[in-house]
Amino acid sequence: MENLIQEAAKVIRNILYINIASVTPSGKPWNTPVYCAFDKQLNFYWLSWRQNQHSKNIRSNSSVFVTIYDSTVAASTGFGVYFEGNAYELTNPKDIILGLKAVYAREKRKPRDVIQFLKKFPRRAYKFVPEKIWVNGDGEINGNYIDMRTELDLEKLRSVMK
Repeated sequence: MENLIQEAAKVIRNILYINIASVTPSGKPWNTPVYCAFDKQLNFYWLSWRQNQHSKNIRSNSSVFVTIYDSTVAASTGFGVYFEGNAYELTNPKDIILGLKAVYAREKRKPRDVIQFLKKFPRRAYKFVPEKIWVNGDGEINGNYIDMRTELDLEKLRSVMK
């Protein structure tokens, strides 16, 4: 299990985008890749236009599924990390500052002013808080390759990521 936690940590550190699966207010699935950063508690942050479909979806239903997949490797050798949890549009300036610091630190740029993510401005800061985590792994049933998922201990992964 420890090797899976280490592999998950490696993918999280190296892949810059997460895919957010959300549901529209009318019940249709919606999947969006976004550039992200994460903090020591493994909360993910991104910046998006508030009128993007995923932004609207999160405002109406915070329950989302997030994937991070290393697609930089050869076919059949990739490794994916899957999260279930809740996403939120940040409205408290202190929370927004934390998100901005995380995102811009990963970009190695100076953060924009918090006011650019409040009131009349079009962009917002978002936070995803994971509750469960899985990784993909190889399995076999009756001689057939099966892509199986293994649940990991989220607290152990958080301790590795600090």
